[in-house]
Amino acid sequence: MNNNFDRAFGRSGKQKSSAKRHPDQTQAEALAHPGLAARVAAAAIISDIIHGGHTLDEKFSPDAAPSRLGGLSSRDRDLARSIVTVALRRLGTIRLALSQLVEKGLPRNCGTLEWILIAGGAQLLFLDTPDHAAVDLAVRAARLDSKSAPFANLVNGVLRNLIRRRDEFLSQSDPLDDDTPHWMAARWRRIYGEDRAHSIAAAFRDEPTLDLTVKADAASWAERLGGRLLPTGSIRLETHAPIPELPGYGEGAWWVQDAAAALPARILAVKPGQRVLDLCAAPGGKTAQLAAAGARVTALDRSAERLKTLSANLARLQLEASIAVGDAASYKAEPFDAILLDAPCSATGTIRRSPDVLWTKKPGDIAALTAIQTKILDRAFTLLKPGAALVYCVCSLEPEEGEAQIAALLRRNPDAARDPIDPSCFGLPPEAANADGELRLLPYFFFHDQSRQRGLDGFFIARLKRLD
Repeated sequence: MNNNFDRAFGRSGKQKSSAKRHPDQTQAEALAHPGLAARVAAAAIISDIIHGGHTLDEKFSPDAAPSRLGGLSSRDRDLARSIVTVALRRLGTIRLALSQLVEKGLPRNCGTLEWILIAGGAQLLFLDTPDHAAVDLAVRAARLDSKSAPFANLVNGVLRNLIRRRDEFLSQSDPLDDDTPHWMAARWRRIYGEDRAHSIAAAFRDEPTLDLTVKADAASWAERLGGRLLPTGSIRLETHAPIPELPGYGEGAWWVQDAAAALPARILAVKPGQRVLDLCAAPGGKTAQLAAAGARVTALDRSAERLKTLSANLARLQLEASIAVGDAASYKAEPFDAILLDAPCSATGTIRRSPDVLWTKKPGDIAALTAIQTKILDRAFTLLKPGAALVYCVCSLEPEEGEAQIAALLRRNPDAARDPIDPSCFGLPPEAANADGELRLLPYFFFHDQSRQRGLDGFFIARLKRLD
């Protein structure tokens, strides 16, 4: 991300404003103004994520603490999430534009001013919010905070100037240089080269796809849902309708699952009656695939709360699995016929749908996660029957969590061997596989003219066998 913002938005140079609060107006009365509460919530959540390290899903969970969504209607919650999501996805571009409009930097002790401006900038640059509404509500939001209230006129002036220079800022914005943290951009350049790194960063600017996995008859369901059957077997929809209102949801005919995330279970290719272990299983998309194939599945996860979600999902889908709470790195059981390990990872392949990853992950996280993956992978291999298959996958773009992890396992275990994956068997282009027969899925694969119809999550997938 461009550092100009950090310099320009340093806490130097106190500024004054003639804006005045309305002492006779309570905050509750002010928040009753249509759309204002959603903007206030969005600004607070952006701060919680950038400064507090919280995740996007966590802040929009009913159990979020503190909750920023109290009293908001469903429509306002959706609006707040849209603002936060695009603000995180395009944070570098927004900050760079603001830094050029506030050349002396923000004033000291200005409260929520920075986050109000970022939320306003997200609306003016990337959402369909009318200009006058975005500016007016940002000014109103500033007046609600005693520290930002004196600078309400500054908010008005900055955002109006942003409107005037909008095309200029958008034309200059670069996905890798501006909307990707410097450390992450440098890694991707080193690993993938300049062109592919740019393609990855550009793909993460798009609105995420909506993919479904069906229990049976994918072609018919694609037609019924008005979707497109992908070569991988997933269905891709265009609709923005609420998921529970779509045909087949209530009867458990399908579940939401990114096309890349649906591949590991298909690659494992379990048979009816096999005992299969799904490690780190929640929220359960892969468990559902394995159960739908007729396997006797044990779904293990260390989070009891996340397993409640898995259980509810299986109930809706009318599928069964044994559910166990436990640590995958120390789990003990009789050997299994097949194992699927979707290991905890940096999740850098999911930035398109989880843009908080850009700003909550740090360089040191990769080494820490790699150590955890190693322990789980070693344990998983001991739980395989001779001749049985294990599929290891991570939704990460980082080779330490993928290719290097498998190479290290093979060095430690002479009874382990790769079982190469033919990408053409799963509807993937030849470049999806490396020389060792492992899959490296990049988010710009599956190009389409429409942004919501192209791409998939970044994934690494390897299939191993325990030798007899």
